Amino acid sequence: MEEKDLTTKNKKIKYGKQTLIVLTIFLGAVLLGLAFSFFLVPKLSLNGEEEIKIGVNSKYVDAGAKAIYQGHKVNQDIKTESNVDTSKVGTYEVIYKIDKGFIEKEVKRTVIVQDIKGPVIELIGDDVVYVCENTEYKELGYKVYDDVDGDLSKNVITHIEDGKITYEVTDRNGNKALAERTIVKKELVKPTITLSGSSSVSMYQGNPYHEIGYKAYDDCGNDLTNKVVVTNKINNKVLGTYEVIYEVEDKEGHKASVKREVKVTEKPTGGVIYLTFDDGPSAKTTATILDILKKEGVKATFFVTNNGPDDLIKREHNEGHTVALHTASHNYAKVYASIDAYFEDLEKVHTRVYKLTGIDARIIRFPGGSSNTVSRNYQKGIMTTLTKEVEARGYHYFDWNIDSNDAGGAKTKEEVYQNVIKSLSRTRPNVVLMHDIKVPTRYALEDIITYGKENGYTFAALTMATKEVHHRVNN
Repeated sequence: MEEKDLTTKNKKIKYGKQTLIVLTIFLGAVLLGLAFSFFLVPKLSLNGEEEIKIGVNSKYVDAGAKAIYQGHKVNQDIKTESNVDTSKVGTYEVIYKIDKGFIEKEVKRTVIVQDIKGPVIELIGDDVVYVCENTEYKELGYKVYDDVDGDLSKNVITHIEDGKITYEVTDRNGNKALAERTIVKKELVKPTITLSGSSSVSMYQGNPYHEIGYKAYDDCGNDLTNKVVVTNKINNKVLGTYEVIYEVEDKEGHKASVKREVKVTEKPTGGVIYLTFDDGPSAKTTATILDILKKEGVKATFFVTNNGPDDLIKREHNEGHTVALHTASHNYAKVYASIDAYFEDLEKVHTRVYKLTGIDARIIRFPGGSSNTVSRNYQKGIMTTLTKEVEARGYHYFDWNIDSNDAGGAKTKEEVYQNVIKSLSRTRPNVVLMHDIKVPTRYALEDIITYGKENGYTFAALTMATKEVHHRVNN
């Protein structure tokens, strides 16, 4: 009995030792695994969330990952792979990998690029628009842009209700945008009449009244000028102060009126205008100028060259104008090369005029005038000599004291006209420089003559008896 108990006891001891050995081996394996994991397997984890949602076209800033190996940070060894494209809606991955001690680990982050920003509606014009009564609002327009879909202007739906226009648009991802414009009906007031020029003008006795002009608009900017009624009771034969009344009525019955004061004054007398034309004749313009002079009964002076048709020079002479000389070539380098060169050139045009008209033309004008300085380029002091020599040879030379500037900066009829009339004087002979080869001069001529006549001037052609107008000689 005792022997049996002993055997049983020995077995228990044996089994206990075996169990202890197994436990020791297990614990050793666990400890060895832990040591392997700690020292040989890298640890890799994400910074931030596993899934991130961002808007399309926004800037993606990667949060990165962190790694530990053998108790040390080894973030610098992490390799990152990313296919994130923020310009396109979609789901993307960012993969972080690390390879240490034959062990490779990776973690992933999901980046979802969404269209989360709605379109933008930009209204053209004001948010509050005033329109006239009985006038429909005309859409001023709008622009719509979406980060994903681009221009959505054609997709806008408008709703009009209670004086408000609502603009609505939806992009393909369901994002909506709204804008609103308020339409206010304004009440009309009376029209406005605006007079051109001064509200007080003068005219000479016996001259016709020339209306300067006016404009009329209703409160909504509609042109009513052709509806203006003008009342003019001016008696241009009687000195005094008169009124011109302008009246207009819009379609709503609102009326407006303004007045212009017109003084009829005594016409002054005196003052002679000598219209002179250089550089012709010209087949394009001279005939028209002669037509105007004939119609107005005005005589002028033409300083001709060897250019242009012969029949125009004949016509100038036959219609009572003075045909004068301006050198044959009008070539500065040629005529101002020497005294002899000048007279040789002058004789050629003198011969032409004599053959065509039978007159011994003795009135001349220097190319550029006696004050020109361009002649210095060819011979210094030549103008000082020439101005004396031409007179010694029986010629009279004329410069000018009014320049239409038609050969300079004046490019329009109005400019030529203003340059002449603003310089007229009653206390001297008015020798006007123009060119019958210039188109603006042709158009301005009739208005210049009309102004002169209405303001008491007379017109005449230059003759050998006319007091000469000379410039200061500069060479």
